[in-house]
Amino acid sequence: MKNKTVLPNVYLAVLMILMYVPIVLVIIFSFNENKLSVRWDGFSWRWYEALFADRAMFESLVNSLILGGSASLAAAVIGTLGAVGSSKVKLPGKDAVEYLSTLPMMIPEIILGMVFMVFFSLIGLPFGMMTLIIAHTAFCIPYVFMLVRARLVGMDKSLEEAALDLGASKIYAFFTVVLPLIAPAILSGMLLSFAMSFDDVIISMFVTGVDSNTLPLRVYSQIKTGVTPEINALCTLILLVTVLILALAAVLSRIGRGKKEPEQAAEIEAR
Repeated sequence: MKNKTVLPNVYLAVLMILMYVPIVLVIIFSFNENKLSVRWDGFSWRWYEALFADRAMFESLVNSLILGGSASLAAAVIGTLGAVGSSKVKLPGKDAVEYLSTLPMMIPEIILGMVFMVFFSLIGLPFGMMTLIIAHTAFCIPYVFMLVRARLVGMDKSLEEAALDLGASKIYAFFTVVLPLIAPAILSGMLLSFAMSFDDVIISMFVTGVDSNTLPLRVYSQIKTGVTPEINALCTLILLVTVLILALAAVLSRIGRGKKEPEQAAEIEAR
């Protein structure tokens, strides 16, 4: 009986050590005075100052923000339309279509990167920010699709039907009833898509151009000569931003699940 209690705790402790100790070390050595990340010589902000003074790094950051924002916005529109459409359509192959919609999440990124590279080369599209946005949008769509689809499945269908019975058109009912209910899921999908796009290296490596270097690609090119405390500082900031985005996505998802649909029904009746 004692072993049954101890073993799960040991397993959890080992898992936490393997996952989080390296991250903690990166954060600690980002404040190290010494240039080498093997010895602690005192606390310093010098590497964060060097990071903010790096113009090329800042340009890469701007490219990543533009890319992540564009891809997540496009994925939100396409993924939402796909989820709403799949919930309305009743066809024999609907389940297969929904499964195919999630394939970009399961296909290895190196395969997706090669596929996009060949496709853009065949159609003659120059590699650059446009190819990056198209490729990132493609692998971000499933995240929005799955979250919105799950929200639609759990939504009370009688609310939309009540709006239609009261004389509202399908478009008006969608924007006044359905969209407010699925909005938290859409925002959660956008935030998750932004985080995945901002973090991507492999696909971006295949479809990027000379003048569209992203932040992860620049970091990857710099660590080939060795990890410096400036990279540690950058990784710390990216980790902080990613955690905040994912936390916000989780909060929005919880708000969506806890939204009181009876209040929505009362509003429909009032109209």
